[in-house]
Amino acid sequence: MVKLRLKRCGRKQRAVYRIVAIDVRSRREGKDLKKVGFYDPMTNQTYLNVPAILYFLEKGAQPTGTVQNLLKKAQVFKELPSNK
Repeated sequence: MVKLRLKRCGRKQRAVYRIVAIDVRSRREGKDLKKVGFYDPMTNQTYLNVPAILYFLEKGAQPTGTVQNLLKKAQVFKELPSNK
């Protein structure tokens, strides 16, 4: 199973996070399938690769709670086609 979750980068006391698609069995710093975004909590700056995120969501990837909040704030779920 694939998840969209945060991967910690940056230095001590100054964390920045990459939003990655990663296998659920991998550790936090493990090998990711694809980097799909970036989040800096200090400056509240976010960059999202929306086509890649939509691709993984359509394939069944589950976002973690924090990533889901970031995606809602960026209104990515409105671009996801609903099931009919």
